[in-house]
Amino acid sequence: MADSSDLLGSLMGQLGGGGITEIARSVGVSGSDVTKVLGGAVPAVMAGLTRNSSSSDGAAGLLGALDRDHDGSVLDDVMGYLGGGGDLTSGAGILGHVLGGRQSTIESAVSKSSGVDLASVGKIMAMVAPLIMGALGKAKRQQGLDASGLAAALGQEEKAARQTSSSAVDMFTRMLDSDGDGDSMDDIVKMGSGLLGGLFKK
Repeated sequence: MADSSDLLGSLMGQLGGGGITEIARSVGVSGSDVTKVLGGAVPAVMAGLTRNSSSSDGAAGLLGALDRDHDGSVLDDVMGYLGGGGDLTSGAGILGHVLGGRQSTIESAVSKSSGVDLASVGKIMAMVAPLIMGALGKAKRQQGLDASGLAAALGQEEKAARQTSSSAVDMFTRMLDSDGDGDSMDDIVKMGSGLLGGLFKK
């Protein structure tokens, strides 16, 4: 079964190398700003994917999207992808589907907590979203996951995250619910970074 190190460890390792610098150069912010934004953005996107795959239809839809557009090949040259500015159109589409009507709330919360302007937060999230999908697609291909297997893998990801910081997972889940306005989520980046800290070191 996939765990956090299988699913995102290699991706975070590459970003922790030169990837952060490439994103910072492309967006026009500092490397530390990029790291802060990712601390909120990556766990939020993963929470959205887990939430969407909790139903059989949602899991089947995600599997179809991976088969069509995200086979993991983007991870073969992460630096080249980021150096070219990423694929913001694809990334925006992914965010819109995964986060739905809560996208602006989450982006605003990440901006507020990180101190990075909203436009830059949106660009960083759009650059990274195809990489997250690529990581899922790679895991799906290598492990031969079907829809239920993919949902289980994401469930394992959430379980591993809860062992690191259950409050952070609960926070991101609340933000994806219609009654979460994000106003009380000032620690989103700090808490999310705790989930990513180990992955950046791999």
